[in-house]
Amino acid sequence: MLKPGCGWMPPDWMPQTAIRRALRQISRSEDALLADYGSSRGRQDLRQILARQCAEEGLPVNPDSVLLTNSASQTIDLICRLLLQPGDTVLVDDPCYFNFHALLRVLDVRIISVPFKRNGPDLTVFAEALDTHCPRLYLTNSALHNPTGATISAQTAHQILMLAANSNLTIVEDDTFAALEPDLSPRLATLDGLQRVIRIGNFSKTLSAAARCGYVIARPDLIEALTDLQVATNFGGPSPVAAEIVRITLADGSYRKHIAATQARLTRARRDTVAKLRPLGVEPWTMPRGGFYLWCRLPEGIDAGNFAKEALEHQLILAPGNVFSAMGDANRFMRFNVSQMAPLVYDTLAKIIRISA
Repeated sequence: MLKPGCGWMPPDWMPQTAIRRALRQISRSEDALLADYGSSRGRQDLRQILARQCAEEGLPVNPDSVLLTNSASQTIDLICRLLLQPGDTVLVDDPCYFNFHALLRVLDVRIISVPFKRNGPDLTVFAEALDTHCPRLYLTNSALHNPTGATISAQTAHQILMLAANSNLTIVEDDTFAALEPDLSPRLATLDGLQRVIRIGNFSKTLSAAARCGYVIARPDLIEALTDLQVATNFGGPSPVAAEIVRITLADGSYRKHIAATQARLTRARRDTVAKLRPLGVEPWTMPRGGFYLWCRLPEGIDAGNFAKEALEHQLILAPGNVFSAMGDANRFMRFNVSQMAPLVYDTLAKIIRISA
């Protein structure tokens, strides 16, 4: 099936040559790498690489402030288990990554949505939510927001941090798409210095979803507590083989070239996708500065949920707006993945629009 609604790039967009080279190198490694459990915090050398990347962004951290995990989703689960109790309140953007909703419902916490605008969350609603609901956490993507592709402005970022400091709010900044942003935008973790912000991320979107490895960067006391919790729930960090694939690939000079080429390729794909969607009456909500998501408004009178159901009959997997919206008011929106827009996608979309009109 065609998958313009999925959340990953096609295999041939990933650094396959570098991954195969890493696998060959791993095959010659010591037996322990291939047979033992992962250490409690994950490989020291990979944590050092991540610490250096943070320093390049203006966020100096010690490798001991970095914890490797199995994935970004597992990282969020660990953070929520550590900091939340049933009945606590958590703020999320509306729309936001749908798995935030799923995880928070499992943890039996209250979800409060804040409308997400082109420069970040609505600050008036955000401040009102802090005063009214006293949330413990705020989950967000500050750059290349999922699903909108929007980027937070420096002014909005500063205001959020000021409000958080006055309300004892902890912010979890999911930076999964950071490598796909050509020019670095404001980061809450960098502006805050990890006082109230926890940064998380992974390599599934830019390297390989088969080599699952995530990370969390936070204050040393939080890293210590999260390490203990990871040992209790997973007996250690990520697979040593997966972590070594990531380490070797990141250390390979070809990875930076791959990222630069992918950024340029995505820029072309975004422009091409918009040019082909507009004649169908499908308009982008904003033009992202990077990444592979386009948040689009469907023609008047078309419900995205019904549209997605009809698309399944044509072997087309779409991502309708309301799966990202706790408020349920995104029924005219659809998230498209520009790296998955094969020519047949547009023909099928046009056919369904004619049927739905």
